[in-house]
Amino acid sequence: MEGLVGKDYVILCSDKHANFLRKNKKDPADYRPDILHQCLLNLLDSPLNRAGQLQVFFRTNKNVLVQVSPQCRIPRTFERFCGLMVQLLHKLVVRAADSSQKLLTVVKNPVTNYLPVGSRKILMTFNTEELLLPSKLMSPKDEAPLVVAIGGIARGKIVTDYTDQNVKISNYPLSAALTCAKVTSGLEEIWGII
Repeated sequence: MEGLVGKDYVILCSDKHANFLRKNKKDPADYRPDILHQCLLNLLDSPLNRAGQLQVFFRTNKNVLVQVSPQCRIPRTFERFCGLMVQLLHKLVVRAADSSQKLLTVVKNPVTNYLPVGSRKILMTFNTEELLLPSKLMSPKDEAPLVVAIGGIARGKIVTDYTDQNVKISNYPLSAALTCAKVTSGLEEIWGII
């Protein structure tokens, strides 16, 4: 995800660094930090997050696990987001400017160490027969917390060893960002978060 281009460390992106990636025998399609940017904007801007009902983690293609604080405000521009990610990968933590609060933190794998005990864990994938509307992902009476894994990749499929169920929420392939938006909207509807 990060590379040394010239004298600077940058987040490698298929749009800006395609020639550099090809020269280093890398597939540019595997370098899409814009997908993560869109997903984080959708998740952290959601009423679900603002109501304190969302916990976000993401993993890089180099298996770096990052915990995202619900108070984190992701930069709106992609350039500033990439700068923030370089800072995170170098310092392993990004703190709020006006306090010592950790907004982004590199944490130790595996992600299962941070998931609620007894939670129902589902993987969003188009490659399954099981279709659930986002508003039916759980019942308002469900006691068990819900964990949703969404692949922030341009193509291929995400593989997990911790999910119990594979689910799709549409008969059509959806972008990761749209999946994030639909899942959060569905859960907001279930819990009456407006």
